[in-house]
Amino acid sequence: MKETLTCLIVDDEPLAIKLLANFVERTPFLRLAGTFLDPLEALQALTPDIDLLFLDIQMPGLTGLELSRLVQPPTRIIFTTAYKEYAFDSYEVHALDYLLKPVSYPTFLKAATHARTVLDADSSHASETPAENYLFVKSDTRLVRVDFDRILYVSGLKDYVRFHLTDAARPLIALSTMKAVEEKLPPSRFCRIHRSYIAALDKIESVEHNRVRIGGELLPVSPGYQEGFMKKIGG
Repeated sequence: MKETLTCLIVDDEPLAIKLLANFVERTPFLRLAGTFLDPLEALQALTPDIDLLFLDIQMPGLTGLELSRLVQPPTRIIFTTAYKEYAFDSYEVHALDYLLKPVSYPTFLKAATHARTVLDADSSHASETPAENYLFVKSDTRLVRVDFDRILYVSGLKDYVRFHLTDAARPLIALSTMKAVEEKLPPSRFCRIHRSYIAALDKIESVEHNRVRIGGELLPVSPGYQEGFMKKIGG
């Protein structure tokens, strides 16, 4: 496990920065490399040496969400904000955590400890993506964690997708698009086989003409996706 995480704090409120800086100082495994009121200045200071970014969401000029999309690995993000409605957005950009202001030290420490664990896993599996083992999806008013190992296949239904899982009688319905889900799934484990289907490669039981059998179901493989699919399975 990493002994020290180097971090930055970005917030347009000086008092919020002062509080988080104090929390960092109290945490033995954190080292503060800088604080910024201006997100554009913070962007210039981001280097691969920065492990963790404590980032306010609602800021003038460039919002925290906009800045987060410019942050490159291995830097990871913990959002801080006074607005709980941004929680879903924070998961969309794969933030490690979401701290609601006013932030307490126990909550801060829990998030920092989680970040330390994740960053240690990142360094051990440098070739893996941040969401190598799971993703979060919005179902009704909840964010639901879906482990990749549980997914048989994903099917599209207008503005929704259905996750067909190994351990559930009914699919999990989530508000998303097939394209968005496809981008979150590791291509080494999943393949788009049709406009309406994404298949888990290790769950395919057989390939029969232009169809695959998964979980007892036959799914079509459309001509536009067939070549890429056959390359992945070595056919």
